[in-house]
Amino acid sequence: MEIIIAIILGTVEGLTEFAPVSSTGHLILVAHLLDFTGERAKTFEIIIQLGSILAVVFVFWKRILSILGIQKYQSSEGMGKLSLIHIAIGMIPFGVGGLLLYDFIKEVLFSSGTVVITLIIGGVLMLVAEKYKPIPTAHTLDQISYRQAFAVGMFQCFALVPGFSRSGATLSGGLLSGLTHKTASEFTFIMAIPIMAAATGKDLMESWSYLTTSDLPLFITGFITAFLVALIAIKFFLRLINKIKLAPFAYYRFGLAILFWIFLL
Repeated sequence: MEIIIAIILGTVEGLTEFAPVSSTGHLILVAHLLDFTGERAKTFEIIIQLGSILAVVFVFWKRILSILGIQKYQSSEGMGKLSLIHIAIGMIPFGVGGLLLYDFIKEVLFSSGTVVITLIIGGVLMLVAEKYKPIPTAHTLDQISYRQAFAVGMFQCFALVPGFSRSGATLSGGLLSGLTHKTASEFTFIMAIPIMAAATGKDLMESWSYLTTSDLPLFITGFITAFLVALIAIKFFLRLINKIKLAPFAYYRFGLAILFWIFLL
């Protein structure tokens, strides 16, 4: 039964981690319905997030090597210009906010009530971003300016609160700062790698005592499932986002908030 739970939750993680719908919210709700809770369940969620991160590395490995200066990236407009400086600038606001607010968020804001509120607020932000976005000036990753990278990083701070969705916050910030939907999505995915790796690494060290060899089948199954599903979901999302925009995801969040209210409050 636990292997089935691992497959279900790994699938949920892979499908929702990079969509603007709050993977945390989905995992909390589905884990509650499956009666899979407690410290062991939290450790499992950390493991499957690592699977999702690996999927991003797999999809964008050429661009990542270019950013690190290991390999040159040739885009349709010439040599790639997205650099490690862009990523660092985008990470600074989130990193500072995380260091200052981590304990407060974990102890006070990590609740079902918070998730309901942030699902709604995040959905509203996405609708506002769609309505008031300017004419795009960055149609590719190589056209993103330092100012735009910082703006996306500032919006990413909303994702410090559970349920807001890092992808939803950064996509909204990207649109409002002049990025196209696809460019904002790609920048969001790439910037997720160091941020999620750092956050899950910290959580994993704190939860290390809950890892046991008897749980290896559970964790390995969840990790592999999350990786494979995220791999498919990322490629599908990049093709989908330009067609349907953010509004359908916003309305989906409102529906998820209602389910949270019914089952967890």
